[in-house]
Amino acid sequence: MPRVHDGAANPDPEHGPASGLRFAVVVSKFNDFVTSKLLDGCIDHLEENGADTDEIDIYWVPGAFEIPIAAQKCAQTGRFDAVICLGAVILGETDHYRLVVDGATQGIARVGLDTGVPVIFEVLATQTVALAMARAGGSAGNKGEEAAQAAIEIARLLATIR
Repeated sequence: MPRVHDGAANPDPEHGPASGLRFAVVVSKFNDFVTSKLLDGCIDHLEENGADTDEIDIYWVPGAFEIPIAAQKCAQTGRFDAVICLGAVILGETDHYRLVVDGATQGIARVGLDTGVPVIFEVLATQTVALAMARAGGSAGNKGEEAAQAAIEIARLLATIR
């Protein structure tokens, strides 16, 4: 019979699946009217699942393009079980939008692969402010919560592999 490993399994039912884990959250200041709501959802979800607030470090960066370098530094410390990246890039009148999104996406992915630390990508890339707000606690939920859940699950899963 094969062994099945699932990061969603809770090893500590008394305290919650995030109990005992350390998280870094890297957040873009640009479009902070969106990212602050993503951050609220993320932190609330971590706490609701047993994370100790003293085990969550928040790092604000200027924009989405700067997220990867801060995420890399966090991952390299060895202090965190997962790094959560939150940002919002909203389409403007130039191609700058695509360049920022592509750079952030590739950089964030590389950090996780290069360090072996789970790095969760939640940089919204939307065509309008309304679409961003819908995903930051509006009609489409809060993607910050989803990022927190992904961080909990992958951190727990990787702990079973080590």
